Amino acid sequence: MRKDGRRVKHGDPMYTVVPHIMVDRCDSMNMIELFLPVEPMNKYIREKREEGINISHLALVIAAYVRAVAEYPVLNRFIVNRKIYARKGIQVGMVVLKPGSDEHTMNKMHFMPEDDVFEVNRKLVSYVEENRKPGEQNSTDGMINFLCSIPGLMRFAVGTLRFLDKHNLLPASVIDLSPFHASMTITNLGSIRTNHIYHHIYNFGTTSQLISMGNLREVPRRDGNGGITFDRCLPLGVVMDERIADGITYATAFKRIQAYLKDPHLMEGEPKVCIREWENKNI
Repeated sequence: MRKDGRRVKHGDPMYTVVPHIMVDRCDSMNMIELFLPVEPMNKYIREKREEGINISHLALVIAAYVRAVAEYPVLNRFIVNRKIYARKGIQVGMVVLKPGSDEHTMNKMHFMPEDDVFEVNRKLVSYVEENRKPGEQNSTDGMINFLCSIPGLMRFAVGTLRFLDKHNLLPASVIDLSPFHASMTITNLGSIRTNHIYHHIYNFGTTSQLISMGNLREVPRRDGNGGITFDRCLPLGVVMDERIADGITYATAFKRIQAYLKDPHLMEGEPKVCIREWENKNI
């Protein structure tokens, strides 16, 4: 039994076979590009600002992902040693830049399937503030710096961690510190005025999806009069492990994410899905 997941024993037989065919995550990466019209998000952000609540585009994207995972728990699965696991909890990894320097740190946020957009925003703000404190290290930084302090220790330690992870022996304390053991990793490249990319998912750890946000861009679409209209959109580069879910589930889940970001009010309050039902589906 893993500390961070439960074995899926009664899944689709095809997806029991697939991890034996595509052994590594780099073998099984699928990539898509989403263009999210930004005006509905901006309208919602302005509305909430008038109510005294500051919400960012990043918070909305993460909230939409958390809500989609609540509805489609298979998105929260991962593969280790060719076996499928349902993750306990929802974690999102993210790099945070230190103010006034090129230094950065990385850890992960912890969410629950019942978290609404306001709770997601609160956790995101708290996470950024905690990790941006100048001169301070989070627990992940401390572990990495310790491994780097002794010559040769890093290579030995990473090899040992890989072995323990593969055989479900990795301690919960290490999993909690590792940003590579998360449901999804997100990077906001638009914050440094860079275009979105298709960022690989890592073979080390258990992260099954990686989302990259980039610079806003104008995207053409046909209007009702046969002409062309340009919408200002937030682009996402999405990379996912195709071994955890079929294409129909992925497509439906990402359509839901787009629907939530078209009307963020839908993410207020608990999701309609029953939490016990979510837990049962996740198992």
